[in-house]
Amino acid sequence: MTLKDLEIGKTAVVTVVGGEGALRQHFLDMGVIPGVSVTVVKLAPMGDPMELRIHGYELTLRLADAEKILIDESSVTKSDDKREKNTKNISKENAVTEHPGLGEGGRFHQKADEHPVPKGTVLTFALAGNQNCGKTTLFNQLTGSNQHVGNFPGVTVDSKNGQIRNHPDTLVTDLPGIYSMSPYSSEEIVTREFIIKQKPTGIINIVDATNIERNLYLTMQLLELDVPMVLALNMMDEMRGNGGSVRINKLESMLGIPVVPISAAKNEGITELINHAIHVAQYQEKPSRQDFCDENSHNGAVHRCLHAIMHLIEDHAVRAGIPVRFAASKLVEGDQLVEQALNLEQNEKEMIEHIIVQMEEERGLDRAASIADIRFSFIQKLCDQTVIKPGESKEHERSRKIDAVLTGRYTALPMFAAIMALVFWLTFGVIGAGLQNVMEIGIDWLTQKTDAVMTLWQVNDVLHSLVIDGIFNGVGSVLSFLPIIVTLFLFLSLLEDSGYMARVAFVMDKPLRKIGLSGRSIVPMLVGFGCTVPGVMATRTLPSARDRKMTIMLTPFMSCTAKLPIYGFFTSVFFPKQSGFIMIGLYFLGIAMGILTAVISRKTMFHGEAVPFVMELPNYRLPGAKNVLQLMWDKAKDFLQRAFTVIFMASLVIWFLQTFGLHLSMVADSKDSILAAVAGAIAPIFAPLGFGDWRICTSLIAGFMAKESVVSTLSVLFGSTKTLLEVLSPLSAASLLVFCLLYTPCIAAISSIKRELGTKWAVGIVLFQCAVAWVVAFVVHLIGMAILAL
Repeated sequence: MTLKDLEIGKTAVVTVVGGEGALRQHFLDMGVIPGVSVTVVKLAPMGDPMELRIHGYELTLRLADAEKILIDESSVTKSDDKREKNTKNISKENAVTEHPGLGEGGRFHQKADEHPVPKGTVLTFALAGNQNCGKTTLFNQLTGSNQHVGNFPGVTVDSKNGQIRNHPDTLVTDLPGIYSMSPYSSEEIVTREFIIKQKPTGIINIVDATNIERNLYLTMQLLELDVPMVLALNMMDEMRGNGGSVRINKLESMLGIPVVPISAAKNEGITELINHAIHVAQYQEKPSRQDFCDENSHNGAVHRCLHAIMHLIEDHAVRAGIPVRFAASKLVEGDQLVEQALNLEQNEKEMIEHIIVQMEEERGLDRAASIADIRFSFIQKLCDQTVIKPGESKEHERSRKIDAVLTGRYTALPMFAAIMALVFWLTFGVIGAGLQNVMEIGIDWLTQKTDAVMTLWQVNDVLHSLVIDGIFNGVGSVLSFLPIIVTLFLFLSLLEDSGYMARVAFVMDKPLRKIGLSGRSIVPMLVGFGCTVPGVMATRTLPSARDRKMTIMLTPFMSCTAKLPIYGFFTSVFFPKQSGFIMIGLYFLGIAMGILTAVISRKTMFHGEAVPFVMELPNYRLPGAKNVLQLMWDKAKDFLQRAFTVIFMASLVIWFLQTFGLHLSMVADSKDSILAAVAGAIAPIFAPLGFGDWRICTSLIAGFMAKESVVSTLSVLFGSTKTLLEVLSPLSAASLLVFCLLYTPCIAAISSIKRELGTKWAVGIVLFQCAVAWVVAFVVHLIGMAILAL
């Protein structure tokens, strides 16, 4: 039978892992290998995907992928019971033995006068680990406030660099959280390429002690890179609190690297970790062990295969700068990137293939599964001898109870709706709105005082207009949205750090898959209802470039709060009795256009299916105040640095066009300005939509700056609603509302899109949305004219 057919609560043993390519490799890396026990925990409320428990952690995957995995219920063993008995037999005194200091026992120490790395050399460290293992918390503890955000060239993945506190000759790079060194996602490629090509002086591998069996799989691969390394065993406070423990000395001995128990959240063990990391990097003490095969066991064939390939490719690996053991393992797995880098001759490729085929026949498993099996077999042996693990941690028990409500069959969707409604109400109706009002009052006060001072000093009219109309009115209107963005990210970071966002993706995966996206895309689109800028920024969490591009393209269709003044103004003037109904209709029209765009683009620009939904569900945890505040500051700084400069320049351009005429002289009436001339030139484009007046076009141009500018510009140019009623009919107003709903977002959102996808995509999305807005508004106007003709 297949894993798809296994009933909820039942346990079976995996016999065959089907599929092919990167996805199958990802399954193996996540621990789905022949011989492992797997238990079905639950199905998502809509029946897909499913949640599994494997290797002591929760994993989600879709039923279509589960159908490729064959299982056998009858061969379930008592391996877990056996392991529990083994761990109970570990001496408690040995389990809590004091961790040795630097050089104790002679395993990780050289003579003091030996300096392979010259003094004064900057020691570079790669901080690597699984997602949700406390990596960011550890990075903040290591570096303090000395950090900055950077991008890896060509890949939109954030990393952080910083000096270790009190150690100026160090640099730590916080790499993206990954599960494997196989090239399944861009994050894994970035991490692997950084370690291999940038060649850091050392690696700090952080491992979640409460999920040590799962986390050590990455450790096994990092050891093959032959880089000085120290293992930071994080969350030891939780491990001890649940009655568990780890034999640190034995773990060090079996892995061949220093192991330091820490609690990053409580700042425990950080000093010792820093000392060990600097020591192994300075003395270039590489892992003393990389071969974890037991030649006399069932993995003997794999052992012989790897060593034969290592002898064959050693000269190629040296020339390519790739560790030979790592290269051999990747060749067995079928890694094309490593094979290309080694530049092997055809006869060498054929010899390697013969060696691998012979291994497969002897081992009884395919090549990729064989490599995964030797790693997990050693990890199982390692945990049996070093880990005292409690039956169920308090964190897992708490998570199970919370999930009964938040991901329950009948409660998941209502709870999700209630939580998001609360977040948006607090952001846009209470906290964020209140802070925005305060900032607006402050900006208005500062504007008035500056205006009064410049008037008193009789400052030149051009400079006066530039400062007040250009800078204060232009930049200030957008700057007032900063409190809303920061407040929204506060709540989103709380939801993300707590572990709830992973559940949202789990619950919403099936409905989003119908339009070509995965469940991970739901969060950016929901954020887009508040503001497109943070919605676009939130797409960084998506694992594939296809999904990121598609989600960014759809997010602007989710009507942001900046458009509410437009809706409120026109509905109160033209449709006062149907105001609420029309505004709700506009929101649903935006959603409908986003869905239609997704369906069409899936069949044209974005062929194929959404990225497979293979994701770990972490335990719920109380978010750390320091991390949440740090994230809020990063987002605020990011918004100000990236978008504020663009807004500033756009404000100056609009001010100039509104203030000067074609002969570059100041105009008394804006209808004589360059902006009016430009708007008059494009007015015929909008004539078929029913609003070809140059003043309407001017307001739409101002809307590129900030959507609120549409209403303020109309108020200035028309003077009163009576004049507006003389120019626009109710049908034209309806067409204009639809156009404002769908046309391109503000300059801040465009700059965010440019940052995430590049200039070509930003320009393309602007033109695409303007075209969609024109077509839909034209259809609305055409249908209205037909109805009126009847």
